[in-house]
Amino acid sequence: MIDRVEKLIKEVQNFSAESPSDIEKFRIKFLGKKGILNKLFVDFKSVPKEEKKAFGQALNSLKKNAQEKIKSSKNAINQTQSSKEHLYDYTMPGNLFSLGSRHPISIVKNRIINIFSKIGFNISEGPEIEDDWHNFTALNLPEHHPARDMQDTFFIQTNPDVLLRTHTSSVQVRYMENNRPPIRTISPGRVYRNEDVSARSHCFFHQVEGLYIDENVSFTDLKQTLQFFTNELFGKSKIRLRPSYFPFTEPSAEVDVYWGLETETDYKMTKGTGWLEIMGCGMVDPNVLDNCGIDSKTYTGFAFGMGIDRIALLLHQINDIRLLSENDVRFLKQFKSSF
Repeated sequence: MIDRVEKLIKEVQNFSAESPSDIEKFRIKFLGKKGILNKLFVDFKSVPKEEKKAFGQALNSLKKNAQEKIKSSKNAINQTQSSKEHLYDYTMPGNLFSLGSRHPISIVKNRIINIFSKIGFNISEGPEIEDDWHNFTALNLPEHHPARDMQDTFFIQTNPDVLLRTHTSSVQVRYMENNRPPIRTISPGRVYRNEDVSARSHCFFHQVEGLYIDENVSFTDLKQTLQFFTNELFGKSKIRLRPSYFPFTEPSAEVDVYWGLETETDYKMTKGTGWLEIMGCGMVDPNVLDNCGIDSKTYTGFAFGMGIDRIALLLHQINDIRLLSENDVRFLKQFKSSF
């Protein structure tokens, strides 16, 4: 029995800890309730009387060695950690993380969505590859209609009935086909037109179109909605509506906001008038409602549409629309937003 205790004393003396968890395992092994020492003290009762003195002294020596080893191991680990901490200079500035920026298109789109959500408009989305019915015919543009020439379209060669959508009005058609009035929705998304790429135009751009259909909707409701929108987005409440033509609305109008003539840039953007065109709008043509399965004798509605890219150019004073799609990090790093 004494030989066994002496072997355990040597084991304690040879023990070395790499971490606090090693020390805790050692403590449980020797000093825990179910540890080696407790079991040896239980066995002490069965030791012959002539050996009890020597055995007891050996047990006390084992316990003392174990306690001292735990204490010295803790001190050694604490000193090691302390010396490592002194290797660092906590007064030095930390490494800065490179934070991303919102794209100006996303900033403006999210602001527009937030404004219309305040007055009950939800968001509807649809496919960018569209068919002729949803992009043209349902919107009062039958085949060979001259108004189709207003938009230079990308058609799929293998199927002339399939095309890249020219406006997000196609999303509104799909929404009307699957939802009953009252309808109050906006449709943001990317659209495509076969146009020359320049500083002011591109072959793809982004739109937000809005639609409101219910009983007794009037042109007055349309103007009040647009008045609220322009005031929220631009901080300018003075607008005017000029008669225009769109195949899917009647009557139709172009919406101008009074931008002002405070700077030289204002003169250039407004051509010296102070007025800036921002969108088109009008009352939904009854034929469009009937094409989408909505009774035009019971319901009326209004629609409007605007280019997100153009508004982004205005709000951020960007002079070239191509910058929005070139992914130049130097350009994108300028934009910060909480939206």
